[in-house]
Amino acid sequence: MVFARIASIVLRVAELVFAVIVAGLNGEYLHEVRHTSSWSQGRFIYTEVVAGIAIFFSLIWLIPFSGTFIHWPLDFLISVTWFAAFGLLVNWLDGSCGAVFDWNNVTIFNDDQCGKWKAVIAFSFLSAICWLVSGIVGIIWVHDRDSRAYYRRTWRNRSRV
Repeated sequence: MVFARIASIVLRVAELVFAVIVAGLNGEYLHEVRHTSSWSQGRFIYTEVVAGIAIFFSLIWLIPFSGTFIHWPLDFLISVTWFAAFGLLVNWLDGSCGAVFDWNNVTIFNDDQCGKWKAVIAFSFLSAICWLVSGIVGIIWVHDRDSRAYYRRTWRNRSRV
């Protein structure tokens, strides 16, 4: 199934890029507040760990082998962790930079802190969606492969040769 292989590679590249963006922006914030209590920075540390795990697995599964499709349960699990990171960051921002899905001032390179937080939130949401779609593609691939498998016909006890 050529579509599944191409979709898998495109999704893995997107997952890698989104996780790197989130890890970079979030890591910059954690570096700026490195002398504060780590308990108050728990949601950011969690997001950084999720981004690191996503970078690791997307790099490993970027290699196009058929084995990359059978990991769809982990794709769903990583998607859930991204959605949790998205929710934690939205809860922390609490509307202070505008609506959650108002991504007009999303920025990566400027000094606009609200724009950077909007970028972290946006790319964590997009990463969660990509991991979810990757899991769905994996299920479709596994189901299609199982339905095309050849099974030898058995005649039970009729043929005795």
